[in-house]
Amino acid sequence: MSTKPSVLFVCVHNAGRSQMAAGYLTALAGGRIEVLSAGSEPKDQINPVAVEAMAEEGIDIAGNTPKVLTTEAVQASDVVITMGCGDACPFFPGKRYEDWKLDDPAGQGIEAVRPIRDDIKRRVEALIADLLPEKVEPIASGGPSGSR
Repeated sequence: MSTKPSVLFVCVHNAGRSQMAAGYLTALAGGRIEVLSAGSEPKDQINPVAVEAMAEEGIDIAGNTPKVLTTEAVQASDVVITMGCGDACPFFPGKRYEDWKLDDPAGQGIEAVRPIRDDIKRRVEALIADLLPEKVEPIASGGPSGSR
Protein backbone atom coordinates (compact mmCIF):
# COMPACT_ATOMS: atom_id res chain seq x y z
CA MET A 1 0.00 0.00 0.00
CA SER A 2 1.34 3.43 -0.90
CA THR A 3 1.92 6.26 1.53
CA LYS A 4 -0.93 8.73 1.93
CA PRO A 5 -0.37 12.17 0.47
CA SER A 6 -0.04 14.93 3.07
CA VAL A 7 -1.52 18.43 2.75
CA LEU A 8 -0.69 21.43 4.95
CA PHE A 9 -3.06 24.42 4.96
CA VAL A 10 -1.47 27.67 6.16
CA CYS A 11 -3.01 31.05 6.94
CA VAL A 12 -1.88 33.80 9.27
CA HIS A 13 -4.05 33.02 12.31
CA ASN A 14 -4.96 29.35 11.65
CA ALA A 15 -8.41 30.26 12.93
CA GLY A 16 -10.59 30.50 9.82
CA ARG A 17 -9.66 29.65 6.23
CA SER A 18 -7.05 26.99 6.94
CA GLN A 19 -9.26 25.38 9.59
CA MET A 20 -12.25 25.25 7.23
CA ALA A 21 -10.08 23.76 4.47
CA ALA A 22 -8.65 21.16 6.84
CA GLY A 23 -12.16 20.33 8.05
CA TYR A 24 -13.40 19.76 4.51
CA LEU A 25 -10.37 17.73 3.47
CA THR A 26 -10.65 15.54 6.56
CA ALA A 27 -14.38 14.97 5.97
CA LEU A 28 -14.30 14.50 2.20
CA ALA A 29 -11.08 12.49 1.78
CA GLY A 30 -12.22 9.75 4.14
CA GLY A 31 -8.81 9.24 5.76
CA ARG A 32 -6.97 8.83 2.45
CA ILE A 33 -5.03 12.10 2.84
CA GLU A 34 -3.09 13.28 5.89
CA VAL A 35 -4.35 16.75 6.83
CA LEU A 36 -2.39 19.44 8.69
CA SER A 37 -3.05 23.12 9.31
CA ALA A 38 -1.02 25.89 10.89
CA GLY A 39 -0.59 29.65 11.09
CA SER A 40 2.33 32.05 11.02
CA GLU A 41 0.74 33.99 13.93
CA PRO A 42 -1.90 31.65 15.38
CA LYS A 43 -4.79 32.98 17.43
CA ASP A 44 -5.81 31.38 20.72
CA GLN A 45 -9.06 29.94 19.34
CA ILE A 46 -10.92 29.10 16.12
CA ASN A 47 -13.09 31.87 14.64
CA PRO A 48 -16.60 31.14 16.02
CA VAL A 49 -18.23 32.21 12.73
CA ALA A 50 -16.03 29.71 10.84
CA VAL A 51 -17.15 27.05 13.32
CA GLU A 52 -20.79 28.02 12.70
CA ALA A 53 -20.38 28.00 8.91
CA MET A 54 -18.80 24.54 8.96
CA ALA A 55 -21.45 23.22 11.37
CA GLU A 56 -24.03 24.14 8.70
CA GLU A 57 -22.18 21.65 6.47
CA GLY A 58 -22.19 18.98 9.20
CA ILE A 59 -18.46 19.39 9.91
CA ASP A 60 -17.38 20.09 13.49
CA ILE A 61 -14.16 22.11 13.80
CA ALA A 62 -15.03 23.55 17.22
CA GLY A 63 -12.53 21.33 19.05
CA ASN A 64 -9.59 22.32 16.83
CA THR A 65 -6.82 24.52 18.17
CA PRO A 66 -4.76 26.96 16.09
CA LYS A 67 -1.18 25.72 15.73
CA VAL A 68 2.05 27.55 14.96
CA LEU A 69 3.62 26.91 11.58
CA THR A 70 6.81 24.90 11.89
CA THR A 71 9.51 24.04 9.38
CA GLU A 72 8.91 20.37 10.25
CA ALA A 73 5.23 20.58 9.22
CA VAL A 74 6.22 22.01 5.84
CA GLN A 75 8.94 19.37 5.36
CA ALA A 76 6.48 16.58 6.22
CA SER A 77 3.89 17.74 3.66
CA ASP A 78 3.59 16.86 -0.01
CA VAL A 79 1.35 19.85 -0.75
CA VAL A 80 1.47 23.22 1.05
CA ILE A 81 -1.51 25.49 0.48
CA THR A 82 -1.14 29.06 1.68
CA MET A 83 -3.98 31.50 2.23
CA GLY A 84 -2.62 34.97 2.76
CA CYS A 85 0.44 34.11 4.85
CA GLY A 86 2.79 35.91 2.48
CA ASP A 87 6.49 35.22 2.97
CA ALA A 88 6.01 33.66 6.42
CA CYS A 89 5.78 30.17 4.93
CA PRO A 90 9.14 28.41 4.53
CA PHE A 91 9.92 27.17 1.02
CA PHE A 92 11.48 23.80 0.30
CA PRO A 93 12.37 22.68 -3.23
CA GLY A 94 10.38 19.70 -4.42
CA LYS A 95 7.21 20.57 -2.52
CA ARG A 96 4.03 21.47 -4.32
CA TYR A 97 2.87 24.94 -3.31
CA GLU A 98 -0.46 26.61 -4.06
CA ASP A 99 -1.63 30.02 -2.90
CA TRP A 100 -5.41 30.22 -2.60
CA LYS A 101 -6.65 33.82 -2.85
CA LEU A 102 -9.53 33.87 -0.37
CA ASP A 103 -11.19 36.63 1.61
CA ASP A 104 -10.35 36.59 5.32
CA PRO A 105 -13.37 35.57 7.45
CA ALA A 106 -11.97 37.36 10.53
CA GLY A 107 -14.47 39.89 11.84
CA GLN A 108 -17.09 38.88 9.25
CA GLY A 109 -20.65 37.74 9.87
CA ILE A 110 -22.05 34.39 8.75
CA GLU A 111 -23.48 35.85 5.51
CA ALA A 112 -19.97 36.93 4.45
CA VAL A 113 -18.30 33.69 5.61
CA ARG A 114 -20.61 31.29 3.73
CA PRO A 115 -19.27 32.23 0.26
CA ILE A 116 -15.68 31.88 1.55
CA ARG A 117 -16.56 28.47 2.96
CA ASP A 118 -18.19 27.41 -0.31
CA ASP A 119 -15.15 28.55 -2.32
CA ILE A 120 -12.90 26.54 0.00
CA LYS A 121 -15.10 23.47 -0.48
CA ARG A 122 -14.84 23.70 -4.28
CA ARG A 123 -11.05 24.04 -4.06
CA VAL A 124 -10.76 21.10 -1.65
CA GLU A 125 -12.90 18.91 -3.91
CA ALA A 126 -10.61 19.74 -6.84
CA LEU A 127 -7.54 19.03 -4.71
CA ILE A 128 -8.92 15.61 -3.72
CA ALA A 129 -9.67 14.78 -7.35
CA ASP A 130 -6.12 15.76 -8.25
CA LEU A 131 -4.42 13.85 -5.42
CA LEU A 132 -6.66 10.76 -5.57
CA PRO A 133 -7.99 10.73 -9.15
CA GLU A 134 -8.72 7.01 -9.30
CA LYS A 135 -10.37 6.84 -5.89
CA VAL A 136 -12.79 9.79 -5.82
CA GLU A 137 -16.32 9.99 -7.12
CA PRO A 138 -17.46 13.47 -8.15
CA ILE A 139 -19.29 15.31 -5.40
CA ALA A 140 -22.62 16.74 -6.53
CA SER A 141 -22.69 20.50 -6.63
CA GLY A 142 -26.47 20.74 -6.57
CA GLY A 143 -26.65 22.71 -9.82
CA PRO A 144 -27.02 21.87 -13.49
CA SER A 145 -23.82 20.90 -15.26
CA GLY A 146 -24.71 22.72 -18.45
CA SER A 147 -26.53 21.82 -21.61
CA ARG A 148 -25.85 21.52 -25.31
